Amino acid sequence: MQRVLKARQLVRVLRNSSSPILLNEVSRIQSHCTYEATESCLNSSSRRGYFTSGTAICGNYMQTKHNIQRNVCQCEKCSMMLKASFSTEAGTVESSVATESVKELYDKMLKSVMEQRSAPPNAWLWSLIKSCANREDVNLLHDILQRLRIFRLSNLRIHENFNCALCQDITKACVRVGAIDLGKKVLWKHNVYGLTPNIGSAHHLLLFAKQHNDVKLLVEIMKLVKKNDLNLQPGTAEIVFSICSQTDNWDLMCKYGKRFVKAGVKLRKTSLDSWMEFASKIGDVDALWKIEKIRSESMKEHTLASGLSCAKALLIDHKPGDAAAIIQSLNQTIPDSRRQNLMIELQKLVADWPLEVIKRQKDEKRRELAATLQHDIPAMLSALPNMGLNLDINLEDLTRKEGVLS
Repeated sequence: MQRVLKARQLVRVLRNSSSPILLNEVSRIQSHCTYEATESCLNSSSRRGYFTSGTAICGNYMQTKHNIQRNVCQCEKCSMMLKASFSTEAGTVESSVATESVKELYDKMLKSVMEQRSAPPNAWLWSLIKSCANREDVNLLHDILQRLRIFRLSNLRIHENFNCALCQDITKACVRVGAIDLGKKVLWKHNVYGLTPNIGSAHHLLLFAKQHNDVKLLVEIMKLVKKNDLNLQPGTAEIVFSICSQTDNWDLMCKYGKRFVKAGVKLRKTSLDSWMEFASKIGDVDALWKIEKIRSESMKEHTLASGLSCAKALLIDHKPGDAAAIIQSLNQTIPDSRRQNLMIELQKLVADWPLEVIKRQKDEKRRELAATLQHDIPAMLSALPNMGLNLDINLEDLTRKEGVLS
């Protein structure tokens, strides 16, 4: 009985709180507990034949009432949820307390909208967004956005959403405090906050996924982008390809690469380089030549990365002479300042790439490809002096016994 009185006192105190966030939390927890208690009682009554198709409970009324009261009082989940939501000892982002500056701005804006019935200055909202330092701050931000949207519609007859710049700053705030679930709401076409979904907001979330190598979040964001008809941009591909490359996810890179091409996105050189380098790393020659066709339609000359990727594909295709011709062409077209980089990348082609591409092949193809590369890479290098290019490349890693055949 003592526990019941304490619980009721806690709920009464929370009801008297001026914070709408707390009131919403109390209602959510009370609804959850009442539902569970009622469901337990209904299931018990159903087994005794007392549950009908309506909403009434027939049978022994007093016994049913007693069961509901008992289940509500004994609901441990309610007690734990209240403690986790309002205790300062919880130590999680979800239970954090709003910072003083954000709470002060929120109260001023709330008073302006609810009591004075006037639009608060725009500077207050921008300041609130920049001041957000934890999840509770962002919760208050979303609450005031919803109230402002209603006020704009009913009092000012403004039907337009907030502008894209504001929405991007809101996404930045969500990312800054780690409230990614709230940040994803900015991408919703239909939302109660008056937010305008745009691809720039998606980029902020994608950069967070990149920072944490979070492929699951990448997929979720790209689904929201598609569902809400946001236009893909070259910058989108840049971030997506980078995440796929960092997480070594070739299938996902190809999936989104096809989507970008189909949408008519003009891929940047760096995006194409990343895509082609990945294809050469896993030895997918067919995919590489398809990407090269896309690249050649928008760019005349190779970059160092795209040219060497094509050379690697030619080596896999057992064409060392053609591979040497591409390298010789690269040497003529790249700036003098990057010639040293060509030497470094060629040394990697000899020392690192064969091992990388061979280990990704199926067992029956590994030995065959190893023998091909051991023969064709020296043949490619020996053809370069005849083309006027003398390179000092160490072949020890390629030819030693424990090299590519291991």
